Amino acid sequence: MDHHGLRCGFAIPMLCAALLSVPGTQLAQAQAGKAWEILKAGLGDSNTERRAAATSVLGLMVNNADAQALARKGLSDEKPEVRAAAAGALGDMRAKGAIPELKNAIQDKDVSVVLAAAHALYVLKDPSGYEVYYAILTGQEKSGNSLIGEQKKTLSDPKKLEQLGVEGGLGLIPFAGLGLSALRAVTKDDASPARAAAAKLLATDPDERSGEALAQAALDKSWIVRVAALHAIAERGDVALELRVEGGMDDQQYQVRYAAAAAVLHLNDLKKARGSKPGK
Repeated sequence: MDHHGLRCGFAIPMLCAALLSVPGTQLAQAQAGKAWEILKAGLGDSNTERRAAATSVLGLMVNNADAQALARKGLSDEKPEVRAAAAGALGDMRAKGAIPELKNAIQDKDVSVVLAAAHALYVLKDPSGYEVYYAILTGQEKSGNSLIGEQKKTLSDPKKLEQLGVEGGLGLIPFAGLGLSALRAVTKDDASPARAAAAKLLATDPDERSGEALAQAALDKSWIVRVAALHAIAERGDVALELRVEGGMDDQQYQVRYAAAAAVLHLNDLKKARGSKPGK
């Protein structure tokens, strides 16, 4: 009789279970390592859109200190698209520790960063964000923090506000940080935005069939839908879908790779947290 089998069957079953789980653990670690490599490559990319997209998906990793640190770093990027994506990500991950940096960001020279920071502060229930909304509504400033001249000019220009509203609306699908490529894709395809929005809303549906639908949508022919599905899967927090999203890390579309990598890391974090709780 196999000695290992004898020990597992009669002597130390807990040790046996641990040994049997090693390959799976190593595989998970390898996938997590791959995911971080993908994200860090995006964050360090010289292309602004790629850097912004990688920064934006950091928001999927709630309660991940490394992701928060990277998003906070993004607030000082030379490009406003990346700074705006960083502010949005910090709001998404409920990073209250970043409130001081976000308050500084509402003084940014680029209004898209100001709006992203204001929304993040609103999500974090910090009243500083209301400064910006007050200025948009009234055309005037509250006392205290003031908006610089270029900001006031943009916020008082109806056409510029309309443009910002259209671009900002992409974040609801969610496209925050995906840049002009997403905008071009939306204008070319009327169906994908609606389907992407539907995928986003399914994140909170507890029905397992919705989870399966999202897993299928992560393979959709439209990269916009694939990104939205991966966002929803991460928000849903269903660790059973982790293996279903790993393939996205090899997607030809960089936005999908980044979203898949962030989803894998978030689900991996959730799995670890749940495994460490008593009785698990």
